[in-house]
Amino acid sequence: MASGSLSLPTSANGAKPPITRPTANFHPSVWAIASFPTFLLSLYESDSHIQQAKLLKEDVRKTLVSPIDHNNFSFKLNFIDSVQRLGVSYHFEHEIDTLLCQIYDISTEDNNIIAHSDHLYQTALLFRLLRQHGYRISSSIFCKFQDQTGKFKESLVDDIQGMLSLYEATGLRCHGEDMLEEAHKFSFEQLMKFITTQLSSSHAARVQHSLKQSLRRCLPRLEATYYTSFYEEDPCHDEKLLTFAKLDFNMLQELHLKEVSSLTKWWTKDLNVSTNLPFARDRIVECSFWILGVYFEPQYSRWITTKVAALASIIDDLYDAYGTIEELELFTSAIERWDICCLVDLPKYMQLCYKAILDVYEEIELEIKKQEKVYLMKYVKKEVKRLVQAHMAEARWCHTNHIPTMEEYMKVRGMSTGYPFLITLSFLCMEDTTEEVLIWAMNEPIIIAASTTICRIMDDIVGDEFEQQREHVVSSIYCYMKQHKVSRKCAIEELQKLVENAWKDINDACLIPTQVPMTFLMRAVNYACVIDVLYKDEDNYTNAGGIMKDHIESLLVKKMSL
Repeated sequence: MASGSLSLPTSANGAKPPITRPTANFHPSVWAIASFPTFLLSLYESDSHIQQAKLLKEDVRKTLVSPIDHNNFSFKLNFIDSVQRLGVSYHFEHEIDTLLCQIYDISTEDNNIIAHSDHLYQTALLFRLLRQHGYRISSSIFCKFQDQTGKFKESLVDDIQGMLSLYEATGLRCHGEDMLEEAHKFSFEQLMKFITTQLSSSHAARVQHSLKQSLRRCLPRLEATYYTSFYEEDPCHDEKLLTFAKLDFNMLQELHLKEVSSLTKWWTKDLNVSTNLPFARDRIVECSFWILGVYFEPQYSRWITTKVAALASIIDDLYDAYGTIEELELFTSAIERWDICCLVDLPKYMQLCYKAILDVYEEIELEIKKQEKVYLMKYVKKEVKRLVQAHMAEARWCHTNHIPTMEEYMKVRGMSTGYPFLITLSFLCMEDTTEEVLIWAMNEPIIIAASTTICRIMDDIVGDEFEQQREHVVSSIYCYMKQHKVSRKCAIEELQKLVENAWKDINDACLIPTQVPMTFLMRAVNYACVIDVLYKDEDNYTNAGGIMKDHIESLLVKKMSL
């Protein structure tokens, strides 16, 4: 078991034994933080590029709003798909919504072109685009591709583009859609076979990328970096759209870098985390990437959510990898009291964290006062209190060697992921947030519960062995094994089924009519996507030198070549 100790001064009654702490061997930051702002010097936002982007944006808009008919139906579908995958759809939300409404009307008319189309690619693309926007289009649209036994026709197996489109469409499947379950299995098996056959390098790359990271579970900004190269190789690509997407990516990258530069200054100079809190993961750049996954668009202010996410990471390590049970009781009580006077009751290392929390929340309050929404503060304070209470419950479990049931485990350790807290807090950065939305979020709606389940279980599966090398609360794997008397392998397989069911919950929750506007639902969706991207094979937040570093470089360091 990896552990550390903190020697206390000798008392009048003799020397106190050193405190043994369950410290983890977290590696230091992989970034030369001090040099991060210098990345800005390599970027520029020239007037000529800004003007060029404005002109190209108008060209793209004109294409989207041009009349649609049966002759250009397929073109319109492909154009919407490209606009979205290139990461610029946020510029055209109204135009795309209007166009998809027209497409839905056309596709659901009696004797419409889709009902009589044998084009698998186009049918699957139509289904996916409409489902992504909440339309309740029936999976029966795929009946024509099945034989009399209900199996998908063997004549489809050589249609690479059709299989890719079908596979991506099945990522939107909901509970009880047996046909889409069969379609998912069928398309997956065929795509796996394609990898071992003779494919062009372009097709092979597309297939491998899709199987590794499905479109439904991707991060839009990261997907744009991959899709741009695929799109550029397509001889039918729209040159104006491509150039606009590249310019927009580079200009947004500069904005994001400025934000990260400001956040790293706060983290390294104001808090000096690596020196003052050496037990904690030094991951401010990674936290910035995480929140970029939640919302990258320029209209959102990410600093609030990023600072709070970074502090939540410290809190996690404070409870999980350093504090004694007595110290943690003190810290929990201080958070519940929410009073600067509590500082005197805390050990020095906790004082820094506690004061940072109060300071950041004061910043948040000043910010939302500008929006005349200060009444929302009581909700986000309540959420951070629920977060530390969950961490405290875990610490008590660990201290007493308690093994909870799965239901008890998910209730507490789901909350301690920070996802209910962070999803709710992310709404503060959205102008149309209301008190009703925050009340909805705090009442455990299905979509937030599903995103939390995905986070908790995927984290457990990839991080369990590392965490159990030291004193640590049990994971969902062990709880499931003990409760159901099954092997570790069987437990993991069953937990993975819970993850798949959670994605179906998410898909269900995004179908119209929704409980809250889609823009709020997408925060929960994107939080789940971050987990899918970063926690497939290992904990790439804790172990941030591999895939995580590559992804950050793709978004914050590498420019799109024009």
